[in-house]
Amino acid sequence: MDFTFTDEQQMLRDSVSSFLQRSYDFDARNKIVRGSDGWSRAVWGQLAEIGLLALPIAEDAGGLGGSAPDLVAIAEPFGAHLLAEPFLATALLAAPLLAKAGSGELEAIMGGSKIAALAYEEGHGTADPSQIAMAARRDGHGFVLDGEKRMVLAGADADLLLVVARLDGKLALLAVASGQGDIVTTGYQTIDGRRAANIRFAATRLGGDALLSVDVEPALREVLDTTLLALCAESVGAMGELLARTADYAATRKQFGVPILTFQAVAHRLADMKIAYTKARATLLYTAALMEARHAGERDMAILKGQIGKLGREVGEAAIQTHGGVGMTDELAISHLHKRILANDALLGNSEYHLRKVGNLT
Repeated sequence: MDFTFTDEQQMLRDSVSSFLQRSYDFDARNKIVRGSDGWSRAVWGQLAEIGLLALPIAEDAGGLGGSAPDLVAIAEPFGAHLLAEPFLATALLAAPLLAKAGSGELEAIMGGSKIAALAYEEGHGTADPSQIAMAARRDGHGFVLDGEKRMVLAGADADLLLVVARLDGKLALLAVASGQGDIVTTGYQTIDGRRAANIRFAATRLGGDALLSVDVEPALREVLDTTLLALCAESVGAMGELLARTADYAATRKQFGVPILTFQAVAHRLADMKIAYTKARATLLYTAALMEARHAGERDMAILKGQIGKLGREVGEAAIQTHGGVGMTDELAISHLHKRILANDALLGNSEYHLRKVGNLT
């Protein structure tokens, strides 16, 4: 089985990498993250212009119908450059569900003029829809929502919230316009620079047209698996950047008049980093190939998430140890890359959760 990118996928990867190198280097990214919005609408518009916001959407819904390897090809550079824009929230979590529901909002979202966010997590920290307890009750021709959704990526910036709630015993997807007076949104910045929010619904009344689809669990599981793949690809991209930056540092940083790369302990640490990165990327590409062939099962996804989280932490800690105290400062990308790996590990179930899951499924 061939796990290399096709020529078209390599061109896509190179194009995204070149754009980010020109417009989204570490200093530019830090200015964006420290700004009032925390992300750049100009960069978002450029991502839409390139077509990346339409990539995960099926062709029959007006998108580009990108494959799992296509997604890996763009997500790795996103991780290496620490993209803070709400690609995961809008293009991967929300837009595919809107596409399946036939929503008219999809065109504006793929065009970059609107932001959508998926509100499903309720504090369990996993990707298991069976944990969703929030219910929507019928009220005449409409619905009423009560409860709280946590860790909603781009929740405070979204023009449209997609809320997953139980309706008549099944999971349903409801559209909620942001800014309603009976919704309390608490926005915050995550440790890796993204924006998220906790959103409380206090007897929030919705019209009958708010219901987008019923029995959404199969579609939701598919969307969460795709997002899990993208999170792991981002982490692998961050691991590769950590390895490259640490190798460069070890080759130029001198002690006793020689580069520290010549010290056996440092050389062995770099070798371990290289092995961990290679194992992680091999698992990523293998799982992407399984997903493309529609052979990826629950156990395969758990192995991927568990491996990437565990190996990513090892690479990040080794990079910081090699750099010493300066590796923990905000002035270097090292600490930021490590935080991105840790944050990605925490989303959709951490490595320990998924490795236990592998054991239960064996």
